[in-house]
Parts: sequence; structure tokens; C-alpha cells
Amino acid sequence: MVEAIPTRSRASRRRWRAVVPVVLRWALPVLWVLWASLAWWVEPRESTEAQLDRDLAAGQVVAFQRSSGWADDGAYWGSRPRPQHATNGGMLAWTVPNGQIRYAFVDPPASASYPGEPDLSANAGLDRLAAVAGPWRVGGDLAHRIAGTAGLLAGVLTVLWLGRLIAGAPPLAGTRWFWFWVGLLPFGVGVLAWTYRELWRPPPVPVPGRGSGWRGFGWLILAAVGISLLVSVARIVFGTTVVPG
Repeated sequence: MVEAIPTRSRASRRRWRAVVPVVLRWALPVLWVLWASLAWWVEPRESTEAQLDRDLAAGQVVAFQRSSGWADDGAYWGSRPRPQHATNGGMLAWTVPNGQIRYAFVDPPASASYPGEPDLSANAGLDRLAAVAGPWRVGGDLAHRIAGTAGLLAGVLTVLWLGRLIAGAPPLAGTRWFWFWVGLLPFGVGVLAWTYRELWRPPPVPVPGRGSGWRGFGWLILAAVGISLLVSVARIVFGTTVVPG
């Protein structure tokens, strides 16, 4: 009886180690698809003052903010879009009932009111917006709830990936540091690459001379530049409706 307890414990641990990769093999791609869908929907789409006029006329503006730009530029790929508030900022961001976020640049930002009322101050020009919408708020409307859910999914995805990378069996196609740096690629591309190479198509034995941390850091820089260029070209070709940002 004394020997049976550790034996059962070891067997339980072996079963757990066998189950975790199978669960993650499916959980990580599913979480990524859910995150990508929600993040794409609420990703800010550049628009025009004319579109804001139309949204106002149709009663479609739910929340708004005058700002100087986006506060999370260059931040973690799973962060939610958040305008940087500025009383005389040159950008107006607003949300519509379907949960999408739009923004437009106002010229000039400091003196002209919005929209089309040059005899009013910039702050007074926001009265038209304030009459039908509230200020930008976290969790106060559908757009912010969707953005919050997308951020939560990205956080869970990252925690699961890091937990497996740090505490799980040593990776076979690269070192832990290699995959750590690759995993930081924008849009979760690195996490998908790790999932495919280490969980879906792992080599039977550790790859000789597998990627080091420095090699992973190099891949992070090169691939991040390539992804940025690809997104920029796609935005030009397909427009900001399909490729927002």
C-alpha cells in the first residue's frame, strides 16, 4: 500500500503530461481565431468627417473622444484600442451601435469646431456629439465590451502558451528562448508558429543546432518588419474596411 500511492501519483502525472499538449493543440488555435475575429471587428477604421456627420444624423454615434492619437501604438499585440484624450486634439474617435470604432482627423484641431461650425470653439463644437453620445468609456458600450473580451482572450492565449513553454517539456524545434522571442510577433503569429511546430508537427527528436535565443530575436525583428509591410500593402490594396488600423 505504501508503494501504490507514489505509483498512482506518477501515473497521474504522466497522463496529465500526455493530455495537456492535446488540449493546447486545439485550444490555442481556437482562442486565436476568436481573438482575431473580435479584434478585427473593433480595430479602429479611419473614416471622414462626412461619415461622422452621417452617423450623427442617423443617431448612430454611441461614444466619442477628441484625442491626439492612439495611446497603445506599439504596445502588446492583444491590447485594446484606446484614444489618447486631448481637449484640442486633431482626431475624433467614435463608436457605432454594431461595435465598430471609427476615427477621423479634424483640420485645424485647435480653433475650428466640429462639425462644420467654424464660429464655435473646439470644445463647444463637441456639444452636437454630447447631445447624442457619451464620452469614451471602458465597458460602456458594445465596442468596448468586444474590445475587452478580445483583450481577455489574448491574455489567456499568452498565459497558456508561456505556461507550456516555461513549465512544459523542452521544445524540440528550438530552445525556450528562441520560441519566447518568436512568440512576441504581432497578431499572435509567433504563438501560432510555436503551436504548429511544437504541437502539431513536432520533430521526432530535438533538431540538431536548434534555434538559439539570439536567432529567435533576429527572427522577431525580421518577421515583425515583414508583417508590418504586408499589412501596409494589404491596407492599400483592400482598403481600411478590410484591413483596419
